Amino acid sequence: MPRPTKCRKVCHFPKTLEFQPVNGGEGKAPVILTVDEYEVIRLIDKESMSQEKCSEFMQIARTTVQRIYESARKKLADVLVDGLPLRIEGGEFLLCDGQNFQCGYDGCFKQYYFQQYQKPKGDKMMRVAVTYENGEIFQHFGHTEQFKVYDIDGGKIISSEVVDTNGSGHGALAGVLGALKADVLICGGIGGGAQMALAAAGIKLYAGVSGSADEAVEAFAEGKLEFNPNATCSHHEQHGEGHTCGEHGCGEHSCGGHN
Repeated sequence: MPRPTKCRKVCHFPKTLEFQPVNGGEGKAPVILTVDEYEVIRLIDKESMSQEKCSEFMQIARTTVQRIYESARKKLADVLVDGLPLRIEGGEFLLCDGQNFQCGYDGCFKQYYFQQYQKPKGDKMMRVAVTYENGEIFQHFGHTEQFKVYDIDGGKIISSEVVDTNGSGHGALAGVLGALKADVLICGGIGGGAQMALAAAGIKLYAGVSGSADEAVEAFAEGKLEFNPNATCSHHEQHGEGHTCGEHGCGEHSCGGHN
Protein backbone atom coordinates (compact mmCIF):
# COMPACT_ATOMS: atom_id res chain seq x y z
CA MET A 1 0.00 0.00 0.00
CA PRO A 2 1.45 3.43 -0.94
CA ARG A 3 2.26 5.79 1.88
CA PRO A 4 -0.21 8.67 2.35
CA THR A 5 0.82 12.00 0.88
CA LYS A 6 2.20 14.31 3.51
CA CYS A 7 0.68 17.80 3.61
CA ARG A 8 3.09 20.56 2.68
CA LYS A 9 3.12 23.52 5.08
CA VAL A 10 2.29 26.81 3.36
CA CYS A 11 2.86 30.14 5.12
CA HIS A 12 -0.22 31.82 3.65
CA PHE A 13 -2.66 31.49 0.79
CA PRO A 14 -1.68 33.26 -2.48
CA LYS A 15 -2.98 36.81 -2.83
CA THR A 16 -3.68 36.42 -6.56
CA LEU A 17 -5.10 33.19 -7.89
CA GLU A 18 -5.45 33.84 -11.61
CA PHE A 19 -3.30 35.37 -14.35
CA GLN A 20 -4.47 36.03 -17.91
CA PRO A 21 -2.34 37.04 -20.92
CA VAL A 22 -3.25 40.44 -22.36
CA ASN A 23 -3.43 39.00 -25.86
CA GLY A 24 -4.06 35.50 -27.11
CA GLY A 25 -5.18 33.80 -23.89
CA GLU A 26 -8.89 33.81 -24.59
CA GLY A 27 -10.45 30.38 -24.77
CA LYS A 28 -7.28 28.55 -23.75
CA ALA A 29 -7.35 26.11 -20.85
CA PRO A 30 -5.37 27.51 -17.91
CA VAL A 31 -2.29 25.86 -16.51
CA ILE A 32 -3.03 24.79 -12.92
CA LEU A 33 -0.30 25.58 -10.40
CA THR A 34 -1.08 23.98 -7.05
CA VAL A 35 -0.74 25.96 -3.82
CA ASP A 36 2.19 23.82 -2.65
CA GLU A 37 3.92 24.38 -6.02
CA TYR A 38 3.35 28.12 -5.60
CA GLU A 39 4.92 27.98 -2.13
CA VAL A 40 8.04 26.20 -3.39
CA ILE A 41 8.47 28.82 -6.12
CA ARG A 42 7.95 31.60 -3.56
CA LEU A 43 10.46 30.22 -1.10
CA ILE A 44 13.20 29.25 -3.56
CA ASP A 45 12.90 31.90 -6.30
CA LYS A 46 11.45 34.83 -4.32
CA GLU A 47 12.90 34.31 -0.83
CA SER A 48 16.15 32.75 -2.17
CA MET A 49 15.94 29.72 0.11
CA SER A 50 17.98 26.63 -0.66
CA GLN A 51 16.05 23.46 -1.40
CA GLU A 52 17.20 22.11 1.95
CA LYS A 53 15.89 25.16 3.82
CA CYS A 54 12.66 25.03 1.81
CA SER A 55 12.15 21.40 2.82
CA GLU A 56 12.58 22.32 6.49
CA PHE A 57 10.14 25.21 6.17
CA MET A 58 7.46 23.12 4.44
CA GLN A 59 8.16 20.07 6.65
CA ILE A 60 8.72 17.67 3.75
CA ALA A 61 11.67 15.78 2.32
CA ARG A 62 14.18 17.53 0.08
CA THR A 63 13.44 15.05 -2.71
CA THR A 64 9.78 16.09 -2.49
CA VAL A 65 10.80 19.74 -2.81
CA GLN A 66 12.88 18.89 -5.88
CA ARG A 67 9.95 17.09 -7.49
CA ILE A 68 7.50 19.92 -6.74
CA TYR A 69 9.98 22.55 -7.94
CA GLU A 70 10.59 20.79 -11.27
CA SER A 71 6.85 20.48 -11.86
CA ALA A 72 6.20 24.12 -11.00
CA ARG A 73 9.02 25.45 -13.18
CA LYS A 74 7.78 23.40 -16.15
CA LYS A 75 4.28 24.83 -15.73
CA LEU A 76 5.59 28.41 -15.51
CA ALA A 77 7.68 27.84 -18.64
CA ASP A 78 4.56 26.66 -20.51
CA VAL A 79 2.71 29.78 -19.37
CA LEU A 80 5.46 32.19 -20.44
CA VAL A 81 6.44 30.53 -23.73
CA ASP A 82 2.97 29.56 -24.96
CA GLY A 83 1.08 32.54 -23.54
CA LEU A 84 -1.31 30.44 -21.46
CA PRO A 85 -3.55 31.52 -18.58
CA LEU A 86 -2.42 30.47 -15.10
CA ARG A 87 -4.62 29.49 -12.17
CA ILE A 88 -3.46 28.64 -8.64
CA GLU A 89 -5.63 26.07 -6.87
CA GLY A 90 -5.65 22.69 -5.18
CA GLY A 91 -2.73 20.62 -3.98
CA GLU A 92 -1.82 18.85 -0.76
CA PHE A 93 -1.08 21.62 1.71
CA LEU A 94 -1.69 22.82 5.24
CA LEU A 95 -1.83 26.52 6.07
CA CYS A 96 0.57 27.51 8.85
CA ASP A 97 -1.21 28.57 12.03
CA GLY A 98 1.93 29.44 13.99
CA GLN A 99 2.22 26.06 15.66
CA ASN A 100 5.65 25.38 14.22
CA PHE A 101 8.29 27.58 15.86
CA GLN A 102 11.17 26.32 13.75
CA CYS A 103 10.28 28.08 10.49
CA GLY A 104 12.90 30.77 10.99
CA TYR A 105 10.42 33.64 11.02
CA ASP A 106 11.22 35.19 14.41
CA GLY A 107 8.43 37.32 15.80
CA CYS A 108 5.79 35.81 13.51
CA PHE A 109 2.43 37.20 14.67
CA LYS A 110 0.79 33.82 14.03
CA GLN A 111 3.19 32.21 16.50
CA TYR A 112 2.27 34.88 19.05
CA TYR A 113 -1.45 34.29 18.55
CA PHE A 114 -1.02 30.53 18.68
CA GLN A 115 0.56 30.85 22.12
CA GLN A 116 -1.87 33.48 23.42
CA TYR A 117 -5.11 31.83 22.33
CA GLN A 118 -4.60 28.22 23.32
CA LYS A 119 -7.75 26.24 24.10
CA PRO A 120 -7.68 23.75 26.96
CA LYS A 121 -7.37 20.19 25.68
CA GLY A 122 -10.77 18.57 25.33
CA ASP A 123 -12.56 21.91 25.68
CA LYS A 124 -15.90 21.97 23.79
CA MET A 125 -15.93 25.76 23.65
CA MET A 126 -16.54 27.27 20.21
CA ARG A 127 -14.53 30.29 19.06
CA VAL A 128 -16.16 32.69 16.62
CA ALA A 129 -14.27 35.46 14.82
CA VAL A 130 -15.99 38.45 13.19
CA THR A 131 -14.53 41.01 10.81
CA TYR A 132 -14.82 44.11 12.96
CA GLU A 133 -14.88 47.91 12.80
CA ASN A 134 -16.44 50.25 15.37
CA GLY A 135 -18.88 47.68 16.69
CA GLU A 136 -20.08 46.64 13.23
CA ILE A 137 -19.27 43.71 10.95
CA PHE A 138 -16.66 45.01 8.49
CA GLN A 139 -17.84 44.22 4.99
CA HIS A 140 -14.60 43.46 3.12
CA PHE A 141 -12.77 40.46 4.56
CA GLY A 142 -9.49 41.09 2.75
CA HIS A 143 -9.15 44.61 4.19
CA THR A 144 -10.22 43.96 7.76
CA GLU A 145 -7.84 45.44 10.31
CA GLN A 146 -9.46 43.76 13.30
CA PHE A 147 -11.31 40.63 14.29
CA LYS A 148 -13.55 40.47 17.31
CA VAL A 149 -13.15 37.01 18.81
CA TYR A 150 -15.91 35.45 20.91
CA ASP A 151 -15.85 32.27 22.97
CA ILE A 152 -19.18 30.45 23.19
CA ASP A 153 -19.97 27.69 25.66
CA GLY A 154 -23.38 26.09 26.09
CA GLY A 155 -24.98 28.55 23.69
CA LYS A 156 -23.73 31.55 25.70
CA ILE A 157 -21.01 34.10 24.95
CA ILE A 158 -18.54 33.79 27.82
CA SER A 159 -15.85 36.21 26.62
CA SER A 160 -14.88 38.48 23.73
CA GLU A 161 -11.79 40.39 22.63
CA VAL A 162 -10.78 42.62 19.72
CA VAL A 163 -7.62 41.42 17.95
CA ASP A 164 -5.54 43.35 15.38
CA THR A 165 -4.64 41.60 12.12
CA ASN A 166 -1.19 43.25 12.00
CA GLY A 167 -1.78 44.54 8.49
CA SER A 168 -2.14 41.06 7.02
CA GLY A 169 -3.50 40.93 3.50
CA HIS A 170 -6.33 38.60 2.59
CA GLY A 171 -3.87 35.85 1.68
CA ALA A 172 -2.61 35.63 5.27
CA LEU A 173 -5.85 36.23 7.17
CA ALA A 174 -6.88 32.56 7.14
CA GLY A 175 -3.59 31.79 8.88
CA VAL A 176 -4.35 34.48 11.48
CA LEU A 177 -7.74 32.89 12.15
CA GLY A 178 -6.10 29.47 12.40
CA ALA A 179 -3.60 30.81 14.93
CA LEU A 180 -6.50 32.30 16.91
CA LYS A 181 -8.09 28.81 17.00
CA ALA A 182 -11.23 30.17 15.34
CA ASP A 183 -13.85 27.58 14.50
CA VAL A 184 -16.17 30.01 12.70
CA LEU A 185 -15.86 33.26 10.75
CA ILE A 186 -18.76 35.70 10.40
CA CYS A 187 -18.20 38.43 7.80
CA GLY A 188 -19.73 40.48 5.00
CA GLY A 189 -18.29 40.02 1.52
CA ILE A 190 -15.43 37.60 0.91
CA GLY A 191 -13.60 36.51 -2.23
CA GLY A 192 -13.42 33.00 -3.62
CA GLY A 193 -9.73 32.63 -2.83
CA ALA A 194 -10.27 33.55 0.79
CA GLN A 195 -13.15 31.08 0.97
CA MET A 196 -10.85 28.32 -0.24
CA ALA A 197 -8.20 29.34 2.28
CA LEU A 198 -10.73 29.16 5.12
CA ALA A 199 -11.88 25.74 3.93
CA ALA A 200 -8.28 24.58 3.93
CA ALA A 201 -7.91 25.83 7.50
CA GLY A 202 -11.08 24.02 8.57
CA ILE A 203 -12.91 27.24 9.48
CA LYS A 204 -16.68 27.34 8.84
CA LEU A 205 -17.83 30.46 7.03
CA TYR A 206 -20.96 32.55 7.58
CA ALA A 207 -20.81 35.34 4.98
CA GLY A 208 -23.15 38.09 3.85
CA VAL A 209 -23.86 39.29 7.39
CA SER A 210 -24.09 42.98 8.31
CA GLY A 211 -24.91 45.11 11.33
CA SER A 212 -23.80 44.77 14.94
CA ALA A 213 -21.07 42.21 15.54
CA ASP A 214 -22.32 41.43 19.05
CA GLU A 215 -25.89 40.89 17.87
CA ALA A 216 -24.75 38.64 15.02
CA VAL A 217 -22.78 36.41 17.37
CA GLU A 218 -25.67 36.29 19.83
CA ALA A 219 -27.93 35.17 16.96
CA PHE A 220 -25.34 32.58 15.95
CA ALA A 221 -25.14 31.22 19.49
CA GLU A 222 -28.93 30.85 19.47
CA GLY A 223 -28.93 29.17 16.05
CA LYS A 224 -30.77 32.10 14.47
CA LEU A 225 -28.08 33.82 12.39
CA GLU A 226 -29.18 34.75 8.86
CA PHE A 227 -26.38 34.67 6.31
CA ASN A 228 -25.74 34.39 2.58
CA PRO A 229 -23.45 31.50 1.58
CA ASN A 230 -22.97 33.10 -1.87
CA ALA A 231 -21.82 36.51 -0.63
CA THR A 232 -18.58 37.58 -2.29
CA CYS A 233 -16.44 40.68 -2.68
CA SER A 234 -16.50 41.30 -6.42
CA HIS A 235 -13.06 42.95 -6.39
CA HIS A 236 -11.57 39.92 -4.65
CA GLU A 237 -13.50 37.21 -6.47
CA GLN A 238 -11.41 34.72 -8.39
CA HIS A 239 -12.75 32.37 -11.01
CA GLY A 240 -12.53 28.66 -10.85
CA GLU A 241 -13.17 25.88 -8.42
CA GLY A 242 -10.65 23.47 -7.04
CA HIS A 243 -10.15 21.23 -4.09
CA THR A 244 -8.09 22.33 -1.17
CA CYS A 245 -6.27 20.18 1.26
CA GLY A 246 -9.02 20.66 3.81
CA GLU A 247 -11.43 18.74 1.59
CA HIS A 248 -9.23 15.68 1.80
CA GLY A 249 -8.68 15.74 5.52
CA CYS A 250 -5.27 17.35 5.56
CA GLY A 251 -6.55 20.20 7.68
CA GLU A 252 -7.61 17.68 10.33
CA HIS A 253 -4.21 16.38 11.39
CA SER A 254 -0.72 17.61 12.02
CA CYS A 255 1.54 17.09 9.03
CA GLY A 256 3.68 14.61 10.83
CA GLY A 257 3.08 11.68 8.50
CA HIS A 258 5.21 10.34 5.69
CA ASN A 259 5.62 12.05 2.36
